[in-house]
Amino acid sequence: MSDVSQTETPPPEQAQELVRGRLVLLAGGTSAVGRAAARALLEAGARVVIVGSDATRLAEAAADAPGAHAELCDLTDADAVSALRDRVHAAHGDVDGVLHLVGGWRGGGGLAGQSDEEFAFLLRSLTALRAVSRAFDEDLRASPAGRLAIVSSTSVARPLAGGANYAAVKAASEAWTRAVAQGFAKNARDAERAISAAAVIFRVKSLNGLEEALAAAFVALWDDTADAFNDVVIEVGAGA
Repeated sequence: MSDVSQTETPPPEQAQELVRGRLVLLAGGTSAVGRAAARALLEAGARVVIVGSDATRLAEAAADAPGAHAELCDLTDADAVSALRDRVHAAHGDVDGVLHLVGGWRGGGGLAGQSDEEFAFLLRSLTALRAVSRAFDEDLRASPAGRLAIVSSTSVARPLAGGANYAAVKAASEAWTRAVAQGFAKNARDAERAISAAAVIFRVKSLNGLEEALAAAFVALWDDTADAFNDVVIEVGAGA
């Protein structure tokens, strides 16, 4: 695994053509960072599908990114995700990119305050990542420029007692993503071809105020070949 600290992102005019025309799915894309990513991708010429579980928030996110398509889905339900994949394929074709944004924060109270209820809430993010990455793995491996990215936390490197549940789930999500990266590399080796898909971990201290920077960093994953990004950790934001 490589570590890359990123505090600046290239201006849009420097982006290569690899992202143009790609179909990118924003899993849990109704948040502020999801909306920023949708706008940035559309400006770069990509096609965007925003996926969310709340119909009202999903409609608002789609309205905020004219040209994006909206899909209502419970991403923690593997059967629902399989049905989502089939709908996306039928309407738009195979997926070239996935940005996983299902998450949330629960913490505080020291180790004794790390309740099972809060852990179950946080675990939804990992459950959704597993379901989405499995459902679209074949698409990403087959794409000439496949990209999967998650948003993790700097707390993985320095977990605190009051955020133990959160850090544990983020660490597990990073491990899953690194396994996806190994699968991409192995598939390319077995096929005796250059790797074309990359799985990437973004780490932030907090997303507040970094929504546009994270969106730009995600779009920039198509600025270079997959081998430059696969199994890489990118820290977004100064002091992240």
